[in-house]
Amino acid sequence: MIFHSIRRGKNLTAVLLFFAIVMAAVISPITLTAYADNSAGQSNGLQALACSPWQGVIPFRDGLLYYDGSTLYHMAGSGKLRWSFTAGREMKYAAGPSHVAVWNGAKLMLVDQNGNATYSDTMEGDIQFVRVGERYIAIVLGEDTSPKLSIKNMEGGQEDSFANTYDGLMLLDAGFFGDQGQYLWTLALDVYGTASNTILNTFQVGKMNYGQVSLGKDLTYKVIYENSKLRVFTTQQVYTYDYRCVQDPNSTMLVYGWKLIDSEIPERGRARLLLAPTSQTSSEQEISELRVLDGDQDRRYTLPASCVGACVYDGNVYAVSGDYIYRADMKSQKFFGYQVPSLENEEITAYYGLTTDGMMLVSTSAGRMYALTLPQ
Repeated sequence: MIFHSIRRGKNLTAVLLFFAIVMAAVISPITLTAYADNSAGQSNGLQALACSPWQGVIPFRDGLLYYDGSTLYHMAGSGKLRWSFTAGREMKYAAGPSHVAVWNGAKLMLVDQNGNATYSDTMEGDIQFVRVGERYIAIVLGEDTSPKLSIKNMEGGQEDSFANTYDGLMLLDAGFFGDQGQYLWTLALDVYGTASNTILNTFQVGKMNYGQVSLGKDLTYKVIYENSKLRVFTTQQVYTYDYRCVQDPNSTMLVYGWKLIDSEIPERGRARLLLAPTSQTSSEQEISELRVLDGDQDRRYTLPASCVGACVYDGNVYAVSGDYIYRADMKSQKFFGYQVPSLENEEITAYYGLTTDGMMLVSTSAGRMYALTLPQ
């Protein structure tokens, strides 16, 4: 999760309004009704957390990060405070596998998993956003439509930079991929052409530009790396490319009306990709249907109740409602319902993500944060 603001002109506003209209379009998918057995008992546990939903909660490793306006905290899912880092006022932050980037204006700091600063400096321009990988960080600087991309290692050493590559483009997102995170993909939007166009670029850090491909006018919102391939999600289809941006046309799938909400990507083997209807994934989620892409398998589910969030973990599909958590095996159409314990006069209203050890981060109607252990 990235907290940042971008200044846009009138042309950019029109383009993004068009994308919003496209994102709102849905079709009625063919679904398979799932039977719910609510007699499975209670879930394993609900742990109260000493933070608030409005404190920028995001998952980080086996716990969460939150920010109180001056200090960044890392808390375990058990509720134990791991560390705190004095960041300063009005900071934004982004988490990677083992590091957290913290910034405001041109000031950038990098913090490791133990709360120790490994780098602190002032960049040559204001920071738009940062993405954190296993070995490198990608820093997007400067103006919206003439940004500079800077790549640094975890100690702040300069590894690569792209000063003119994105002239006339707006950088939308970036991410590292490869066995050791040595490659980088970027998504950029051409807003000044005759038609809006999203461009995918791939690089090997410190070496060369590997590939470039035009993705067209459909909004591209997610890129996932699995099985040595890049899966690129647009509002219409999901495409598959190699690290040189060469497409595998046989792997293209229609996803119009659906939005990717979670994924489980093993070190080897195929990813499990979880989607929900686009119309049900607004700021207040009310999810009643799910779709799982697992290799060449395409499964669809109707949930037993309207849910505020869902995830895939350890070969299971999970969804959480106001007072129940539902679990189904990937190969089954039967959901088991587990009542959430210890909730009195409040219900779960929002889902913030999943920790690496399988705990849902949720908030309730009373404005409290909890870590909910997934039932097996």
